[in-house]
Amino acid sequence: MARNIGSHYTTERVLGRGSAGTVWLGEGPEGPVAVKVLREDLAADPELVERFAHERHTLLGLEHPHVVGVRELVLAEDGKDLALVMDLVRGPDLRTHLTRARRLAPHEAVTVVAGVASGLAVAHAAGIVHRDVKPENILLDTSGPEPVALLTDFGVAQLIDEPRQGTAGRVVGTPDYIAPEIIEGLPSRAPVDIYALATVLYELLAGFTPFGGGHTGAVLRRHVTETAAPLPGLPPELWELLQQCLAKAPASRLRAAELASRLREILPALDGLPPLDIESDHEPSPAPVEEPAEETPADHDGPRGAVPLVRGAAPDSERVTHTRMRVPDAEELAGGAHGTARL
Repeated sequence: MARNIGSHYTTERVLGRGSAGTVWLGEGPEGPVAVKVLREDLAADPELVERFAHERHTLLGLEHPHVVGVRELVLAEDGKDLALVMDLVRGPDLRTHLTRARRLAPHEAVTVVAGVASGLAVAHAAGIVHRDVKPENILLDTSGPEPVALLTDFGVAQLIDEPRQGTAGRVVGTPDYIAPEIIEGLPSRAPVDIYALATVLYELLAGFTPFGGGHTGAVLRRHVTETAAPLPGLPPELWELLQQCLAKAPASRLRAAELASRLREILPALDGLPPLDIESDHEPSPAPVEEPAEETPADHDGPRGAVPLVRGAAPDSERVTHTRMRVPDAEELAGGAHGTARL
C-alpha cells in the first residue's frame, strides 16, 4: 500500500524488514530510491529523533563506492515517520546470496570484504563506527558486469543503541559478530567493525561463523575466550589476515584501509580457487535455541552456525539478530554458567 513519506517521497512496496524498521521501494523527485522507515516506537522517541537530527550531517555526508548513500533524513511533523532516504541498490543482500551459495570461492569472498573494508576506512577516518557489520547489512549491486558490495545502515545502530537511562550493563549487537571488547563493557570503536568484518569473511569462506551456535551466553563467552578454528585449504596468507583481524585485543587488529589493501594484494593468488571443501565435522553442531528476546523485529535466518534467537527456528525462517543483551558476568565468561544472556 502506497504511503507518502515527507513531502517528496512515496513508498510503493516492501523490500525488506530489519531490527530497526522496514525498507521500502520508493519514488522521489530524482527517481527510484530505498526508504528505510524506522519502527514507530523509535520515531516516537523524542531523544532518538533529536539524535538523528543532530547527526544528520554525518548520515548524509558519507560518500564512497562501497557505501549505500543516504540522500535525506525525513522527520515528519506529525511524529509518525522517521525515515532515511537512500540510494536504491539493485541486488540482494549478502545473507540472501549466502543462502543460495552456502560458501563463496575465496576470490569472490575477499573481493566483497575488501570493498567493504575500503568503505569502512572512509567512515572511520570521519569518526563514524558502524557497529553492526553483518551479511544483512551488506548489499550486492548486480546492475553492472560484476557485483559490487555496499555497506548500508551506517550510523543507525550507534544512534539507536546509544545507552539511555536504565540500560547499564547491556550490550547491543548481533551475537555472532560482536567484538570481545563490547562484551567486556568497553566502548565501541573502529576495531569492532574490523572484528565483525573478519567474522563475515570467515562465514563467507566456511559457511558458518567462527563462534556461533547455541545460546547467546555461550556465543558471547566464545568470543572472549576461544580462538577461531582453522579453515582447511585456505591459503596461509589469508588465514594470517583473518587471525589478526579476529584478535581479542583491539589494538592488534588491522585498520580498515590496511585490511582492504592487504586483501587486494592477495587476490591474484586466489584466482580460480574453488569454495573450501569443509567436511561436516568442522561445522558447529546444532544446539538448544534460546527463547525470543523482548524485541521482536527479525532479519532473515542465515546458514547453520548463526545463532538462532527464535524458538524452533528452522532454516530460512526469520530470527532476531540485532538485540539487547545482558553483559555476562565473570563466571559466565569463564564457562561456569550455562544461562543465557538475554533481557
